Amino acid sequence: MTSDDTSSRAPLPSLAPLARGGLDRSAAERTQPDLLERLRADAGTRVLPAHADRAPLDEAGRLLLVAPHDVAEHARWAFLGRDADGTALLVAATAAEEPAPVEAERWGALRAVGGDLPADQSGAFVEAVSLGRWLVDAPHCAGCGARLEDRQAGWARRCPACDREHFPRTDPAVIVGVISSDGERLLLGRNALWAAANMFSTFAGFVEAGESLETTIVREVEEEAGVRVARLEYRGSQAWPYPRSLMLGFHAHAIDDAEARADGEEIVEVRWFTREELRAGLRGEADFGLPGAASIAHRLIVDWVEERP
Repeated sequence: MTSDDTSSRAPLPSLAPLARGGLDRSAAERTQPDLLERLRADAGTRVLPAHADRAPLDEAGRLLLVAPHDVAEHARWAFLGRDADGTALLVAATAAEEPAPVEAERWGALRAVGGDLPADQSGAFVEAVSLGRWLVDAPHCAGCGARLEDRQAGWARRCPACDREHFPRTDPAVIVGVISSDGERLLLGRNALWAAANMFSTFAGFVEAGESLETTIVREVEEEAGVRVARLEYRGSQAWPYPRSLMLGFHAHAIDDAEARADGEEIVEVRWFTREELRAGLRGEADFGLPGAASIAHRLIVDWVEERP
């Protein structure tokens, strides 16, 4: 997808870490009314426990899958799909303030470890967290407040009072790497809410009602960084369940580099970086930090850096 005035610069990159998939979601099975009960009774079924956005890890740093009988009763269940061998995979989700669904020595958050996992595990992890959070956070009907009944193996819910159907919600958001007019620098910003004092990243914002991706990009970048942009190039997407976003990644070119300024509220500093500076930052050898490997922001930065030696 490109805007009308976009010229192609480079082939699209490899998929972002959490966008690689690898698990067969086997959606047709969800219509079987007793699917979850049968799979939970099957000792061969594997379960991915999701405690908020964390999952248990083994000694090698991979996801630790367990048998259904190892999971606490208070967990919320859903069918994630089947692995390459045909084994069924379920999620057992709990809220952060609840006891964890299983006992484990080591846990890892999606945003911290997701970028380092193999494709099938990273895909299952982001699916589990995204669906699990909905199961935990939305137990009541938004229309009448009644307690919802699970349907489609955890992928839908029905209100017994007003008969409304409910599905997991996904909010589209754009995330943009802004390239200088000469193509030699990348504009990044520092968010006021980040705990790391010198962390810089690309610019992002939610798509508003009645707005296209293209107009969202132009509005958000100008609001946050003061820069008008053109030549928009789609670079990939990635689920980001914080709390339920689909991040749509773009590169865009600044019309006038001198316009760059932080809004002073959400973004407290903007800075132009050269490729050499960003290479040092990616190696951890700079006085600033960059987004972790699980994020599409990291992928947007790496893609731009690697376009030229």
